[in-house]
Amino acid sequence: MSAIREVENIINGVKVSDGDGVQLTRIIGSHHLNMLDPFLLFDYFGSNKPQDYIGGFPPHPHRGFETVTYMLAGKMRHQDNAGNTGVIETGGVQWMTAGKGIIHSEMPEQEKGLLAGFQLWINLPAKHKMTVPKYQEKTSAEIPQEIRKDKTLIKVIAGVTSQGTKGIIESQFVHPIYWDIQLSEQGVFTEQIPDEHNSFIYVIQGQISIGNKQIEVSSGQIAVLTQGNMISLATKQPTRILLIAGKPINEPVERAGPFVMNTRDEISQAFSDYQTGNFI
Repeated sequence: MSAIREVENIINGVKVSDGDGVQLTRIIGSHHLNMLDPFLLFDYFGSNKPQDYIGGFPPHPHRGFETVTYMLAGKMRHQDNAGNTGVIETGGVQWMTAGKGIIHSEMPEQEKGLLAGFQLWINLPAKHKMTVPKYQEKTSAEIPQEIRKDKTLIKVIAGVTSQGTKGIIESQFVHPIYWDIQLSEQGVFTEQIPDEHNSFIYVIQGQISIGNKQIEVSSGQIAVLTQGNMISLATKQPTRILLIAGKPINEPVERAGPFVMNTRDEISQAFSDYQTGNFI
């Protein structure tokens, strides 16, 4: 039996500054929505003013979770203390499993023009928090696309659609869905997602009506959805959204800055390991 997901809450982001003065809109990880298990943080960044982003994110540590950077425009260079380096370009994605610990930087690979994208933090289960760090970095051309009869376009970064399009990212931890969906004028979109997943929709451009109640959500807002096994969307105008979902971990969360663990003792150990040079 189908159960259509409805809008539980609509949230506007909070303007914050992070890294070396980078201007962001924080949508998950604010006082409006602290977390949505397994999602710890969701930021949007977007500006054509260099002073808003040029400082980037100098070297900083992470432990206990994954970071997902998805670029809408511009380029971001990544480097870490294990010798990994790369550039995430427009339409590309980097899925980093920080695991037991890594020190990395994320710096704009441009001095002018539009830089825009998202960063999502996804918690790791306790038994995987100390896994070996790894990266999955894919270009826009590598991300599978599905075009439906009504011209709806889905970039499938993670997860599998009902039509069998499989995302480019492999993730065994929370079985995530991460889809960039573009609907044309008078577009409709229905899709199955697992009952147990928590989910939200971010409107990049346009306005979307969600569920049987047809609650409207506008550009720059997220809609946290109720439980159910079906998504039903409609729009009167060309609209672009992110649909993100994942299986909740249902474990205690202790977080302090760049570390997310299960206990305060583990947080203290993370700080100690970082300060004594025991991150890779």
